[in-house]
Amino acid sequence: MRKILIVGAGQSGLQLALGLQSQGYEVTLMSNRTADEIRSGRVMSTQCMFHTALQHERDLDVNFWESQAPRIQGLGVSVAGPEPEDEPGGPRGRLIDWVGKLDGFAQSVDQRVKMAGWMETFAQRGGQLVIHGAAVSDLDFFARTYDLVMVSAGKGELVSMFGRDASRSPYDSPQRALAVAYVHGLGVRPEHPDYDAVRCNLVPGVGELFVMPTLTLTGRADILFWEGVPGGPLDVFQGVKDPSEHLSLTLELMERFTPWEYARATKVELTDGGGTLAGRYAPTVRNPVGRLPGGGLVLGVADVVVANDPITGQGSNSASKCAASYLASIVEHGDRPFDEAWMRGTFERYWNTAQHVTKWTNAMLAPPPEHVLNLIGAAGQLQPVADRIANGFNDPADFENFFFEPDKAGAYLASLSPAG
Repeated sequence: MRKILIVGAGQSGLQLALGLQSQGYEVTLMSNRTADEIRSGRVMSTQCMFHTALQHERDLDVNFWESQAPRIQGLGVSVAGPEPEDEPGGPRGRLIDWVGKLDGFAQSVDQRVKMAGWMETFAQRGGQLVIHGAAVSDLDFFARTYDLVMVSAGKGELVSMFGRDASRSPYDSPQRALAVAYVHGLGVRPEHPDYDAVRCNLVPGVGELFVMPTLTLTGRADILFWEGVPGGPLDVFQGVKDPSEHLSLTLELMERFTPWEYARATKVELTDGGGTLAGRYAPTVRNPVGRLPGGGLVLGVADVVVANDPITGQGSNSASKCAASYLASIVEHGDRPFDEAWMRGTFERYWNTAQHVTKWTNAMLAPPPEHVLNLIGAAGQLQPVADRIANGFNDPADFENFFFEPDKAGAYLASLSPAG
């Protein structure tokens, strides 16, 4: 059977390795950390996965934590009002607040739990697991001994092999400063105490706070995730090394900008010493084929080739969809060589899905136009609008039908009115 090497053991690399393994391929997986090192390390992401992405895991029988992780049944949006005129810097109220119901539930499993578990499963099922950081020179050698080499490690030297695609990358610098804290002790949202929802809190001109339930190393928890406009009042986490200081800053900002969320966070504590994360990166689409010094070719996977800002919560969903798409392309290709034409075709097949995510995510990073504000506002009065926006997180292609263009948005809202 054909020999395939995957470098990088994240959502996409591991899902792809397990999928290829189930199809009888001889798979080698390279990771720069052991399963135990991943478990004992820092959190890596926020990873709320919606129905389609979760189904890819079910199809491979690797949805090991589905019964334990909280079931996220809704997605809510709140929009903060301006700061009080009589109290500059004082707590803000809400202009908009609604929750849409998801057709299929979403879930978040701490990647320290999932990646460590999947890595051990891959090895137990007979896969070759190599714990070693890979350099371009290593891949030069491996490209001659494997039928296909794929790179799914989204950071470091290897990414430099894949050139930026300027035609698909409107931003050349980070658009948000990111800060994550995993906590125990968060209270329920009083608007829906009987079910879980991801809450998206928009603070115009300042940034966003996302709050979502998750399963972590110590059981049920919640994620507090700030996305701040660079240089703005939320961009204060760079250089903060102490996890408790990180949490204190998170809560101070919640009290000022999203007091309705702070009200349920007064008793929270970090899940563990590795439960915080901060950073920033530029959203980028890259050329999918990397050319090695010796002439060999490697195929980029997931974040290596399409890295979106996490403002729309699509990172792990896109990684799952990329793995599923690449798996289908590899299996369908049979015994033919994995040449450059196949690599480019394989990426373009995935891009047919990914392009909708990139377009929507890049749009959400910019100040919203009037018709988008109208849609978000209408969702507070019209439950079908709230539900449709919520389910767009599972199927971003639907936003093409009603979200981006004023005429389509207007026609959609008119169709829901009594006279429509």
